[in-house]
Amino acid sequence: MQQPADCLIFARWIITIDPSQPVLSDHALAIQGDRISAILPASKARSLEAKKVIELPDHALMPGLINTHGHAAMSLFRGLADDLPLDIWLNEHIWPAEGQWVNEDFVRDGVELAMAEMIRSGTTTFSDMYFFPNIAAKTISKAGMRAQLAFPVFEFPSNWGQNPEDYIHKGLQVHDDNKHNPLISVAFGPHAPYTVADPTMDKIATLAAELHGGEINIHIHLHETDSEVEQSLQEHGMRPIQRLAERGLLGPRTQCVHLVSLNDEDIRTLADYNCHAVHCPESNMKLGSGFSPVHKMLDAGINVALGTDGAASNNTLNLFSEMRTAALLAKGLSGDASALPDSLALQMATLNGARAMGLDAELGSLETGKLADLIAVDLSAIEQQPVYEPISQLVYTQAGSAVTHSWINGRQVMDNRRLTTLNIDDIRERAQSWRNQIAKV
Repeated sequence: MQQPADCLIFARWIITIDPSQPVLSDHALAIQGDRISAILPASKARSLEAKKVIELPDHALMPGLINTHGHAAMSLFRGLADDLPLDIWLNEHIWPAEGQWVNEDFVRDGVELAMAEMIRSGTTTFSDMYFFPNIAAKTISKAGMRAQLAFPVFEFPSNWGQNPEDYIHKGLQVHDDNKHNPLISVAFGPHAPYTVADPTMDKIATLAAELHGGEINIHIHLHETDSEVEQSLQEHGMRPIQRLAERGLLGPRTQCVHLVSLNDEDIRTLADYNCHAVHCPESNMKLGSGFSPVHKMLDAGINVALGTDGAASNNTLNLFSEMRTAALLAKGLSGDASALPDSLALQMATLNGARAMGLDAELGSLETGKLADLIAVDLSAIEQQPVYEPISQLVYTQAGSAVTHSWINGRQVMDNRRLTTLNIDDIRERAQSWRNQIAKV
């Protein structure tokens, strides 16, 4: 006799992210433990036994979004320094503020604030590059969210590490502490070519190749501005991408973030090494960094995922908003209205993100046997009417605020907009306390 499902969800649409059947109408999805145990027509699902049944007649059920780049704890710096170019924003405002305020409590409270925002706007997995990843791992696990933690590596000291060796030693300890944690994966996070020297790059390349047979990710800011490229040409006689290739840092486990200042040779190199691109359009525009040629990378066969970057440089962690911006920007830059269609924008925020993290066998699409990371989006609001194509509404109508339910690893973390693993009132109070302290300076 078949065991009853833990949860059976009936939805108006199921968005699978499977090209052969991207949208299923009037279907149901069953969750058993941490996995999807069945997807079948609603008429057949009515005969299944389930411990819990949820009826969502106006909703689209879809994979949880994957935010492939951010700095979660920096949510506590949201709005601290706006309307500034990257070098001034970073050197004169953010790094001094981090030196003064970042500690274990800051990271715990900032990560909780970010997770609350991300869950409420549809994200179930995120990649984080920030200090005290040991504290972030505990905070994320407690909330039941899924994350890749790219531990940062710099040449200079911070509140978390003293030098490259110290960063790497502490980061590898986080890796060891979480090797059996189903929600946490750990990656190397060399911050950027301009903050990491050649010997450190060499060491990271060697360690990454040795760990798990090379199955550990490398996450790096790359070609974020024209000045970064110009500085590299002056100091190293080569563009940053070429330098990383020579140092052994490029490969199918490398996640290259931003990629704004690219020429055709850069794109060919990324494609030749099977690297992943992480597109953060709103942060790039807000900092005046430029526009990533996403349509050219897609044409070259590069896997392109989406990220919001941190709330200090974007002000929002809403990946639905990022989808819309990415789609519109690609059309405007290419002069082609068919560039980056809605279905591809949605794939960038789901399956492509999973692919960049090496998790596409488990995440990023709704398929029987995959992990039960999924969200429900209410498309009944007047702002979404009429619904001809649900994917169009999800991408082009700012649907982040319409997310009502969320499951991660089979566990429900949001029920009809109510967070079940995080105390939103407590998070708000602590965020305001940090604001009061920081604003006094």
